[in-house]
Amino acid sequence: MKKTVITASIFYLFLTLLSISPAFSLPVQIDGKIVNAHDTPVGDVKVEAFLNGKKIANTVSNESGFYEMKIDNLSVIPSSIKVSFFKSSYKKQDILVNKFYNEGKIFRATKNETLKREAGPAFWIALAILIVMYALITFELFHRTLAATIGAVLAIFLSYTLGTLNQDYFIISFDEAMKAIDLNVIFLLMGMMIIVGIMKKTGVFQWLAYISYKLSKGKVFRLAAILMIVTAVTSAFLDNVTTMLLLTPVSIEIALVLKINPFSLLIPEVLASNAGGTATLIGDPPNILIGSYAHLTFNQFLINLTPVIAIITVVTIFVMKLFYGKEYGKAAVENVDELMRKLKREYKITDMKLLKKSLWVLGFVILLFITHGALHMEPSVAALLGATILLVISGADVVEILEKEVEWPTLIFFMMLFIVVGAAEQTGIIQMLADMVKHLAGTSRVAAIILIIWVSAFASAIIDNIPFTATMLPVVGYLTETIPGAHGAVLWWALSLGACLGGNGTLIGASANVVTAGLAEKAGYPLRFVEFLKVGGPVMVISIIIATVWLLIGG
Repeated sequence: MKKTVITASIFYLFLTLLSISPAFSLPVQIDGKIVNAHDTPVGDVKVEAFLNGKKIANTVSNESGFYEMKIDNLSVIPSSIKVSFFKSSYKKQDILVNKFYNEGKIFRATKNETLKREAGPAFWIALAILIVMYALITFELFHRTLAATIGAVLAIFLSYTLGTLNQDYFIISFDEAMKAIDLNVIFLLMGMMIIVGIMKKTGVFQWLAYISYKLSKGKVFRLAAILMIVTAVTSAFLDNVTTMLLLTPVSIEIALVLKINPFSLLIPEVLASNAGGTATLIGDPPNILIGSYAHLTFNQFLINLTPVIAIITVVTIFVMKLFYGKEYGKAAVENVDELMRKLKREYKITDMKLLKKSLWVLGFVILLFITHGALHMEPSVAALLGATILLVISGADVVEILEKEVEWPTLIFFMMLFIVVGAAEQTGIIQMLADMVKHLAGTSRVAAIILIIWVSAFASAIIDNIPFTATMLPVVGYLTETIPGAHGAVLWWALSLGACLGGNGTLIGASANVVTAGLAEKAGYPLRFVEFLKVGGPVMVISIIIATVWLLIGG
């Protein structure tokens, strides 16, 4: 009897197993990719799966936008599973997954999703932080480094307090904040600051000040024009930040000799630097992004942008005459020849051996800058390599160089600013601007050119032009393909000119501006936000008008 019961139980279990299709015992996988309206991957999206109102699986998308959920405890393949997607500043979206494909060892469904932006609480808080930061800097209530730090820390702190209680208030995670910091920029600046700091010990910058004054033959406006042209050309083939790191000490020395305001030389130079950097593929980071995305070559940038940049530079030189003509007239030079002889005696090379080493290293770094695209190497690697080599062969005191020559307040300002801009990017502020351009442009080539160049200019004057340009790339690509007559590169030139020249609008609109201000402040000449705005703002507007006319006529 006992054997009969056991046999019957086994037989019943066997029949039960047979009654279940082998497919139903296999696990289910739901995966896909999440992007925004510009087809950019969206990371850290919460993805949840529900069956009959009960949550059965959840995951988070990675930084490439991919997500994957495996469900192992289902007795049968359901007719449908609801999948929800949620991230702060995006609309929550639900979809039904009702088709699964047998792939042998698993039933799989792939569902890609495009999330739509939503101006929720996080959006408005991030916008308020951006506005407050600019107000603190503009009215000089705090030093710009402290103002940016307040904004960055506040965005992260609120995310982990209010954002923890309610995800609608989550602005930016710590990981996202760290990724927002462009270490390529930070290390590039640090490396070049070390190189310039060591070169200062040779007396080369004082000697260059003498040579510059000699070339101008005592005419201060001519001197300013020469410095602007040298700055623009150098920025086109080097980069504007490195150029200003090299020329700022020279210009301050010249101003001290002539007893004029150093900013009458420095501000014109930095404006010319941002213009010159626009002319080539490697002159400014936005151009590198545009060239890579649109497959534009170095020669295409050179041929299409150099003529208009030359015009803008010449116009800017004469505009500087209007702004600083009186200051140039104050130059205390009674006997030009006597001053020349004095400068020749006092402003000379003091360490030729170290200078030769420095020039070899600088030349090597510049060569790497020019070839970094072919080498697929970030410019910061070249700068750090050069700085390391020069520290070794010069015998300089590393601690002294790091303490006295590296502008830590400037570097920290950039890091904090990157986080604030990252918060604006995460909450959709930058994408909102891009969407506005796309919507207003419609199918008009003229409207697209005007909108792209002007929105890019004003946006780049307020926020960092690198993330803005990155957000605009798919928008401009879409408009290039859909607008009649825009199939060439004219819209790409509009983006380049707007993003690069817009940096002249404010003191923090371009990296070169901030670096120059930091070096001047260290020398005892703090540059006020409003003082730069009074000159840079009009120059930006004039430059964009010239560029717009150029594109509409010949673009």
